[in-house]
Amino acid sequence: MRIGPVLFCRVFFIISFNIFGQSKKYRIHTVAFYNFENCFDTINDPNTFDEDWTPAGSQHWTFDKYLKKLDNLSRVLSEIGSSENPDAPTFIGGCEIENRGVLEDVIQQPKLVDKEYGIIHFDSPDKRGIDVALLYRKRYFQPTTYTNIPLYVYQKETKAKIDSDEKTDDVLEVSSKNKRVYTRDQLLVTGFLEGEEIHLIVNHWPSRSGGEQRSSPFREAAGKLNRKIMDSLQQINPNAKIITMGDLNDGPYNTSVKIALGAKAKKAEVPQFGIYNPFEEMAKKGMGTIAHRDAWDIFDQIMVSETLLKTDYSSWQYWKAGIYNKPFLVQTSGQFKGYPLRHSATEIGFSDHFPVYIYLIKEKK
Repeated sequence: MRIGPVLFCRVFFIISFNIFGQSKKYRIHTVAFYNFENCFDTINDPNTFDEDWTPAGSQHWTFDKYLKKLDNLSRVLSEIGSSENPDAPTFIGGCEIENRGVLEDVIQQPKLVDKEYGIIHFDSPDKRGIDVALLYRKRYFQPTTYTNIPLYVYQKETKAKIDSDEKTDDVLEVSSKNKRVYTRDQLLVTGFLEGEEIHLIVNHWPSRSGGEQRSSPFREAAGKLNRKIMDSLQQINPNAKIITMGDLNDGPYNTSVKIALGAKAKKAEVPQFGIYNPFEEMAKKGMGTIAHRDAWDIFDQIMVSETLLKTDYSSWQYWKAGIYNKPFLVQTSGQFKGYPLRHSATEIGFSDHFPVYIYLIKEKK
């Protein structure tokens, strides 16, 4: 007898955990974030700087290469968090996405098509044409509102030294008229996860182009904007459940995260209306999502509001977090052995970042 898709998912979403010494059954959802790294189609968009990612460009980006990239992405996205939840993530925040069309192609891949993902995406002012987006499982989450919130930052004269050794594809583009730095919007999505309201913010903060110190004020502004969004949600509903995720181009210990956003490393330190960052403790242990100059850092993070840290699991609550760094995602030879397996001239890899994830759980009654 063939099991229908809804029944199949219900079977796998009811899992037994031993929490606080008590064996109970819980429902579980995975929330993931992944930097898709240069997820471009092969078509030259005259409004963006995407010429490198065309058949005639420096990357010689052909349709066959694009198809391989889509297949690689779909494999990762379908498996993130599978150690505790064998079903694909309910939410996937992503960045370095050229347009909605590539997302439509991603979710139609054989490994994902039966998951029935919806897409929330806006074109951003980033001059390379790379955006943030949210994929969500339509059978579990019903969005009610969503908006893109622009980050306005401007280049100022600074005495900070330009670090010419800070290599990045993500070069900051500055307006010649008003010195505005064109960077990604912050995506805010509100909706109901199986009947319970949840807010999600997807981020890709300004890069370290020109060096960490010189570019830090831009990311600090991004952290302040993130905090402002949360404050607005909490003013409307003091019990708002908020998840913010993204490639922040800073580690959990940097000013943009610790001060501007106000994230805490320990649950006990999180005040009312505060935010918890489970990835700071991982960073202290030397774990990472990205490697640079043979040093690891965690630029990709998912943080949750204090309202998701309750020990009453009668509603959705945070359980634990992780970095998805399976061997197939790792470079096995050469100068960058051990790094995330990214695209090169000879191989279509996955990304220069590892994905991250958290679990939300709720006691089954």
